[in-house]
Amino acid sequence: MSLCKNTELACEVTLQPLERFELDAAILFSDILTIPDAMGLGLYFEEGEGPKFRKPVRTEADIDRLQVVNTASDLGYVTDAVSMIRRELNGRVPLIGFSGSPWTLATYMIEGQSSRDFIRAKTMLYTQPEVLHQLLEKLSLSVIDYLNAQILVGAQVVQIFDTWGGALSHDAYLEFSLAYMKKIVDGLIKHADGRDVPVILFTKGGGHWLEAMADSGCDCLGLDWTLDIGAAKGRVGSQVALQGNMDPAVLRSDRKGIELEVKTILESFGDDDGHVFNLGHGITPDINPDNVKIFIDAVHKFSGSN
Repeated sequence: MSLCKNTELACEVTLQPLERFELDAAILFSDILTIPDAMGLGLYFEEGEGPKFRKPVRTEADIDRLQVVNTASDLGYVTDAVSMIRRELNGRVPLIGFSGSPWTLATYMIEGQSSRDFIRAKTMLYTQPEVLHQLLEKLSLSVIDYLNAQILVGAQVVQIFDTWGGALSHDAYLEFSLAYMKKIVDGLIKHADGRDVPVILFTKGGGHWLEAMADSGCDCLGLDWTLDIGAAKGRVGSQVALQGNMDPAVLRSDRKGIELEVKTILESFGDDDGHVFNLGHGITPDINPDNVKIFIDAVHKFSGSN
């Protein structure tokens, strides 16, 4: 959080990958839990255990006390970083801003930490759905304000990360995750700096809902590695662009293995426009950066891009 809240350091961490690799965009260095932290839940990190909250949300009264985030007053350190990064980039590549999805943020807030089974969050979903909806409504309004603030100070693309949407049943996903992401998409600034501002929607494990996600009004869908990208393209056509979707674990392979996987994904998608080649989820700390360079060089080599 010290890195996130220090404007100069957040800018430096954002720009460092561009000095080492031939990337086509910069991604804001921040954390998806900035909004719950601004709501007063007391975010902290423990080594080996990840993020935790000192004051998790467990009751209707807890949710009633939460205020919708005002980014200007509550999260100025994020917009300061976006503004500085955009200036430092000076048109070199586009800048991507982001936020966690309401459902994903809610899981951390209710559980108080990372979870595999989401016992508390799913208990609230099935026993007090109206209470969970109150929380998701406040979070969706906060995310709209947060992403619009990023757009106004320089973010040229924004992405909504729904890391835990895939943990939901079919109907629950549509009601408690996708509906709120659609609300966010509808509430975002569509044009800034004389150009459109694309929105990327990513649900890890979201392959069941591609068509519904494409109908949300977003411009691009992020895919995890469990889907064949050619099959995904066949399902949504040219309605949206696709981002992804190499398994980050492939970066533990050697040059031959990495290049083979890159070629396989590119061949599956085909020669059409609308593919943002990316990993299917976040890179992990154990990865050798030299293998990242092999990966990026392979994308340029086999896609024919410069």
